[in-house]
Amino acid sequence: MSRSWERKVKKNMDQINKQRKKAGVGNLVLNTEKKHELTFKGRNYVLPIVLIFFIGMYNIISLMNPEFEISAMYWLTIIAYVALAALFFFRKPYLTIGKDYIQSRRMMGDKQLFAVAIKEIKVQAGYIFIVPSHGSSWAFNRTFNRFPIDEMSVELKKFADKFNITWTEG
Repeated sequence: MSRSWERKVKKNMDQINKQRKKAGVGNLVLNTEKKHELTFKGRNYVLPIVLIFFIGMYNIISLMNPEFEISAMYWLTIIAYVALAALFFFRKPYLTIGKDYIQSRRMMGDKQLFAVAIKEIKVQAGYIFIVPSHGSSWAFNRTFNRFPIDEMSVELKKFADKFNITWTEG
């Protein structure tokens, strides 16, 4: 398929998916998009543990005060932090390598970076950094997010070679 035809098809699919979303039906995905995507999933342990530790410290400090009264706001705060920790634990971080883009979950939602917007890909022991032309770098690591860095680096190397992106190993 030519690039202009792919853009037309993608534009029409986006319109149909918006209509389907309003109707409460799932999205349509083209077979070509399914074939070219490769997803690597991690697991976020560190932030939920920090939040649980914060809840524990909040309880200890609050209950050490003899004048402290347990109220509904106290329980609401604890429940809110436990829910936030559960949200971060169950929302797995991921990296999807598509036909001409890379997609990942950032703090403010899913972000997509096309190949022309990537300046460099750096690989170190246990870390991968994707440096866009504008904005901050995307970091993926084995320690905090349990990503399979070795497998990811092989696929990202193919992606970088395909689109002539600078590849740095250190």
